[in-house]
Amino acid sequence: MKLRIWIGSALLALGAAYGGWVWWHGPAVDATRVVRRDIVQSVVAAGRVARPHRVDMAAQVVGTVLEVPVAEGQAVAAGQVLIVLDAVESTALVRQAETAVVLAEQRVRQLEELQLPVAKQALRQAEVNLANARSQYERQVRLKESGFVGDAALDDARRNVEVAQTQVETARKQVETAQPAGSDAALARTALAQARANLQAAKARHQYTTIKAPVAGTLIARDVERGDVVQPGKALMVLSPSGETQLVLQLDERNLALVRLGQKALASADAYPKERFGAEVVYINPAVDAQRGTIEVKLRVAQPPSYLRDDVTVSVDIEIARRTGALTVASDAVHDAMGREPWTLALRDGHARRQPVTLGLRGEGAMEIVAGLAEGDLVLASPDATQRDGKRVRARVRE
Repeated sequence: MKLRIWIGSALLALGAAYGGWVWWHGPAVDATRVVRRDIVQSVVAAGRVARPHRVDMAAQVVGTVLEVPVAEGQAVAAGQVLIVLDAVESTALVRQAETAVVLAEQRVRQLEELQLPVAKQALRQAEVNLANARSQYERQVRLKESGFVGDAALDDARRNVEVAQTQVETARKQVETAQPAGSDAALARTALAQARANLQAAKARHQYTTIKAPVAGTLIARDVERGDVVQPGKALMVLSPSGETQLVLQLDERNLALVRLGQKALASADAYPKERFGAEVVYINPAVDAQRGTIEVKLRVAQPPSYLRDDVTVSVDIEIARRTGALTVASDAVHDAMGREPWTLALRDGHARRQPVTLGLRGEGAMEIVAGLAEGDLVLASPDATQRDGKRVRARVRE
């Protein structure tokens, strides 16, 4: 019985001693050590995959779809046929225009080979007739002077000269108009040029019945089937051109001062979160979206992975700064980090002491300490920091 009493008393004494020790040294609290390490500060944002531009493929004429030899998601080459429309009417218009060109060409040849020579021959004949009329007039004048003819015969001879002169002038005008620089030739050439232009327009319209890929790329949308009657201007397919792949982000405007052209980034698609690929900032929109408080930023992906698709959602870490051997502390040990006066609870002589700090770079899980702490200091990672300030604590160092 006495032994039991003695053992109980001893246990009570030990418990009291341990309790007093704990009371004196304070409770155990998680702490982290201030160390030197490399730190990278990043801006994290979500966005989507996009090409610099997309091409809406639309018909330029009304027509019925005869063939659609490509499928959505298919890669196509530049010039590859995408849609074929009924071309019966356009083919007839081309043939009609070709016939008009032939007729206009024949008209030009007719002027050169027939009308001009005939006009020249008519001019020569008219000049001969004028010379004969003048000779007859001169003879009648002499006979009149000799008294062999009267005034009536002389007047007839004069009128014959005038008629012959008129015929010469008319024939000369016909020769002039039929010359290469004449009006008839100019009209014929104009008609030929117009006929050829109409033929070119008819051929262009005929070409519109076959819609081809203007550049190489991938068809990311298709809204047309055989038998559809299509209208000009309505998008039938969307082509994403091959080439540069970009990531388009809507960045919070508070990060605008941190982002610069040429900064490197690491990105991952939400569908493949463990796969990361590199990117580079190539565009920062000069205007802020006032409704959302964001700014558009584009990044170039030099070597896009094969699984990357247009409009895929991505998460991007843009590296805005890097420092080697920086003095750092765990992020959860810094309080009011976004405020004007951040602080920590540093362990000083067994007590938790509020310690103002000056922060530098802010990395993933750690922050740079510019002033306020030294390498090797212990800082408490306590959620109830305001209640711990000035209290005795025991540091449970978190490695």
